[in-house]
Amino acid sequence: MAQTSRRRIDYTALADFRYEIRRFLNFSEDAARVAGIEPHQHQALLVIKGLPANHVATVGVLAERLQIQHHSAVELTDRLESKGLIRRSRSKADRREVLLGLTLRGEKLLQKLTVAHRAELQSMGPKLLAVLESAIARKRHGPGTPNSLPPVFSASNRRRRTSKSH
Repeated sequence: MAQTSRRRIDYTALADFRYEIRRFLNFSEDAARVAGIEPHQHQALLVIKGLPANHVATVGVLAERLQIQHHSAVELTDRLESKGLIRRSRSKADRREVLLGLTLRGEKLLQKLTVAHRAELQSMGPKLLAVLESAIARKRHGPGTPNSLPPVFSASNRRRRTSKSH
């Protein structure tokens, strides 16, 4: 018998964790659209800017980091370049390699989105950490463990449903 089947799986903790992740992703997608770009475009800007110092931003790296096909990453970079958010250049070491970098406009847009995302993470961070800890815990922590659901018709849920229907 597998070890995971011997102990009880806490589906509530996993569902709570997925719910909190989804809330943040919904925030992120809405913020990107309000800023005039698609969520994948925002993620691409963040990948390019946020790579570790020992990595170079290329279409292949972008595809890997976003978990998309190479041709989809090429199309994404085409759209970002046409919006003036990134620039492409050939690597001096290997002319076959195309390097990606943010333009000043791309930097400003990413900074604006990042400030909003950090504020949202600071707001929801404690809840997200609590449900993550609960999801990875070997056993349920007992009463007081985060698993409460928001009211179905709360103002924020109504706004979210209404804004997506337009």
